[in-house]
Amino acid sequence: MALDRKIYLLDANTLITSNGVYYPQTMVPELWSWLLHQSQIGRIKMPIEIYEEVLAGKEDQLTGWLKKPEVKASLILKEDADPAAVAHVTFSGYAADLNENELAYIGRDPFLISYALASSADRCVVSLETSKPSAQRQNKKVPDVCKALGAQCCDVFSMMRALDFKTGWNKQKI
Repeated sequence: MALDRKIYLLDANTLITSNGVYYPQTMVPELWSWLLHQSQIGRIKMPIEIYEEVLAGKEDQLTGWLKKPEVKASLILKEDADPAAVAHVTFSGYAADLNENELAYIGRDPFLISYALASSADRCVVSLETSKPSAQRQNKKVPDVCKALGAQCCDVFSMMRALDFKTGWNKQKI
């Protein structure tokens, strides 16, 4: 299978839900070593703003994994946010007149989407949010904002298929 050459940018919910619901590290450790490997070869990344958002949550096995030096060093996207791009995503993707409560509600999503837009042909946002085109302002969902602004977006399952994840994967065979 010819593998996709995109860089997949993870939303916080992809790791939180994967660890908490679908693929706990204790039950599917292969996924977590595969994620580390994919981040080491540059296929999966997480902007620092999203990484910090996950760490700001409850202390658990996921935050412990993220704090491992080899995970942090390879997973974090080595770029600085472009304030103008973040503002563009916020104003054009959500609303130009969001108040402080609405800005707090959307969190770091504008950062994530702005990184994808920096190279929209080569990057794809990975989010488990479900499209809801009727949502307005701070209630807009990541897939809808991505679509409106021209960023690629998929769910974690689509990313795993595109990158050919298998529980029997072997770093030596890739």
